[in-house]
Amino acid sequence: MHLAAGAAALPAVSRIARAQAYPARPVRVVVGFAAGGPTDLFARVLGELLSARWGGRTVVVENRPGAGTIVATATVAKAPPDGYTLLMANASFFINPAMVRSFPTTL
Repeated sequence: MHLAAGAAALPAVSRIARAQAYPARPVRVVVGFAAGGPTDLFARVLGELLSARWGGRTVVVENRPGAGTIVATATVAKAPPDGYTLLMANASFFINPAMVRSFPTTL
């Protein structure tokens, strides 16, 4: 009975609950390498493509080099989980857990 009532109410609820258009504010892409390198260049090209696809919304590329991308990863991990802070990762992101015994909790 509850399942049938839920199924009957679904079309009405789907019209009421609308998601906010993404992105509603600037998106930040954090790169774990210095500016001018291949990862930074790829992030900037990707940022321009995303900006064009999102109707001119701002995509900011922020370089946070250091500690084999751990600084950038920690920055993104501490950001609010709202989808507006992205990490540009490469192979070192996947290698770090095997190389580093304990990741810093504050940077």
